[in-house]
Amino acid sequence: MDAFKCAALMACVVLVAAGCGGGEPAPDAGKKAVPAQSARPPEGDGALDVRSPAFKDGGEIPTQYTCDGEDMSPPLAIEGVPDEASSLALVVDDPDAPGGTFVHWVMWNIPPDVAAVAEDEVPEGVTGTNDFGDAAYGGPCPPEGDGPHTYRFKVYALDVELDLERGADADELSHAMEGHVLARGTLTGEYARQ
Repeated sequence: MDAFKCAALMACVVLVAAGCGGGEPAPDAGKKAVPAQSARPPEGDGALDVRSPAFKDGGEIPTQYTCDGEDMSPPLAIEGVPDEASSLALVVDDPDAPGGTFVHWVMWNIPPDVAAVAEDEVPEGVTGTNDFGDAAYGGPCPPEGDGPHTYRFKVYALDVELDLERGADADELSHAMEGHVLARGTLTGEYARQ
């Protein structure tokens, strides 16, 4: 008896669905016909592993890498770069800055086989202009008494080398990277000045 009720219910569902045809197709109806394997994967679908031997992800950035110390860049390790990557880009910023996100370091056209950047090393590539107005690394330097700020060390694997003029800023880099990001990864650290 239960099997009969189930079969009758299914027949009703089929008839109702058939009666709902006609009218305009659903907005995405044409898109669903494209086989999934032929569609381009979402930009930045891959994940890079970005670490530092100087501090753990989400941990406190040691003073020597800030404006209160030697103001040198921390060591970084990068893993998981896709084989098809042609270059890497690096942006270090502070989203907690009082006037909005403040950029501390901008680089692009770093060779994709760079697996590590040593302390106080500028990797091979092109350096852009940070928000201090320098074509260099500028360490964390939040306002005194403002509490801890989060600093993001963001690395992007790109499918091209960028034709971007030396000294470009982070906004120009972001625009140039559109449609070319294969993978991305972020290391965060915190720093506060008393």
